[in-house]
Amino acid sequence: MARGGYRQPGNPAPVSGPGALSQRTDGGPGQPVRAPSGGKYGERQALEQMQQAAPLSASPGGDVGAPQPAQDITAGLVGLDAPTQEPNTPVTAGAAMGEGPGLEALGLPNAADQDLRRLIAYLPVFEHMANQPMSSKSARNLVRTLKGMA
Repeated sequence: MARGGYRQPGNPAPVSGPGALSQRTDGGPGQPVRAPSGGKYGERQALEQMQQAAPLSASPGGDVGAPQPAQDITAGLVGLDAPTQEPNTPVTAGAAMGEGPGLEALGLPNAADQDLRRLIAYLPVFEHMANQPMSSKSARNLVRTLKGMA
């Protein structure tokens, strides 16, 4: 095995040098120029010239095959003009008003109550604030609400 001498870098070249020493690092010529036969007079030549002006890099992949047919994502959906699927459930079920269960049926945590429960630890600070002469009615109501939860 001979050592030393010029070693040709792999394709593509690993690093390009500066200025006049620069080399291609994209792997050189890529895909061959392809243009369909037929068409109007001069179209083939124009397509070939466009491909030569901006060549594509070599593609590692081959033919990917025909595209798969699109799936019908509307299967199983109920249209707006279709009859109801739940005739015994009122339209207002899950709403804050009207017939049927209210918001509690959704099983969502009440974020406002959780936030207020965290503020109970600061009740002495809020009481001091509410007892000041220029305190707002809202500040006093907040203290009353927190005391009622404690």
